[in-house]
This record gives sequence, C-alpha cells and structure tokens, in this order.
Amino acid sequence: MAQRTFEVYRGSEVQGALESYEIDVDEGMVVLDAIHRIQAEHASDLAVRWNCKAGKCGSCSCEVNGHPRLTCMTRLSDYGAEETITVTPMKAFPVIKDLVTDVSQGYRNNASIPRFRPRPRDAEDGWRMQQFEIERAQEMRKCIECFLCQDVCHVLRSHRKHEEFIGPTYLVRTAGYSLNPIDVEDRSAFLKDSAGIGYCNITKCCTEVCPESITITDNAIIPLKERVVDRFYDPLKALVRLVRRG
Repeated sequence: MAQRTFEVYRGSEVQGALESYEIDVDEGMVVLDAIHRIQAEHASDLAVRWNCKAGKCGSCSCEVNGHPRLTCMTRLSDYGAEETITVTPMKAFPVIKDLVTDVSQGYRNNASIPRFRPRPRDAEDGWRMQQFEIERAQEMRKCIECFLCQDVCHVLRSHRKHEEFIGPTYLVRTAGYSLNPIDVEDRSAFLKDSAGIGYCNITKCCTEVCPESITITDNAIIPLKERVVDRFYDPLKALVRLVRRG
C-alpha cells in the first residue's frame, strides 16, 4: 500500500486555505476515493458533492491540479507517484463550503429557456422522423450537467457574468430543443438578449473538458449563433423587413 499527499481546499468563499493530508492509497483508486478516505480518517467534516460514482450524475465536479474534472473518473495513476494532488472547488462558482460550490444561478438560467414546443402531429404518421434528423439533438441529451464547461468558460470563470450569460451547459440544453426536427419555438431573441450568446467567442475550451464528449462549440453554440445572425443581422433580410415596413 502506497502513500500519497493531497492538498484539499478547506473553507468558504470568504476565508479558506489548502490543507495537506497523507493517506494510504490502493491500486485503482480515483480522486473521489481519496476524498472519502480523507473524510473517514482525517476530516469528517470535509464537504464534497457526489452521488453515482460512475461519471453519470455530474455531482462530483472539482478542479484537480487546476483542471476541471469529475473526481470519480480521475484516477490517481494519472499523476506521478511523487506528485502532490491538489483538489479545489470549481473556480467559476461561489464556494459554499470546502469543495461544494453554489451552482443555483445555473438552474435559474435553465428555467429561463423557452420550452420545447412541438409542431402539431401529422394526421397520417404523427411525429415520424428519420434518424439523421435527430442525431444532433440526441447528442445534446447526453449532457449530465456537471458544469465543467461552465467552470472553464472565461465569461463565467474570469468575468462572473452568470446573470448575463447562461453558459455552455444551457446553450447545449437550448440546442437540444432547437435542433429537434419537430420543435417550432423561435429562441433567437432569447439567445441574443437574455442568454447573452454574443459573449461566447468560441474558444472551444468547453468542448475540451466535456466528459460526455459533446462537441459543444461546433454542434451546439455555432448553430445557435447562426440562427441569431440570420434573424437579426442578415443584411438582405433587414432590407426586406425595411421595404415591408415602408
């Protein structure tokens, strides 16, 4: 049985610091296992979110050595045997306690998205559609709301614009609705004004950290940006609207 050194953030948004722990580790352990062992042997009051421990609930998101990770899917063997492993809360969100952050603004942003609105059923075949028509919408449904993409997004991480910009997690949710072939809701005005899609400058950092391998930038955000541009900034359409008003 080997020993590893961990540095774990302890405290709140206002006051906190890294505390060092030496624990015995077993082969095959992940970072969340180590956090649980620290709780069991050294710090019973250490706060951390987790649920499924299978990479599907998105609850255990933290930063491991400065990189947004699901701690239940991050193996200790990914790091050198002598390397100290540092576990800190997600930087983009206010800290409640230790590794637990306040992500409630995200749920308020989610509630602001115009709901899915299907077209009326066809008289003959209901909502029949081809598989190729729904593949992009199905990709968006893989999102586990781990908020790693929110954490790495510079608009939220560096500039704290949680109220002005809903972030990649909920642009994925919006794309899941809008790319569905039977959806008829026009979300262009919402994306432009309330969702703040203009803040995104498509650096693709959100795609890089997604544990479900959703191509967030290319398959969700860019198609939504195109709809906003077509709706509000297309010069030909603007001319047509001007002529009609005249």
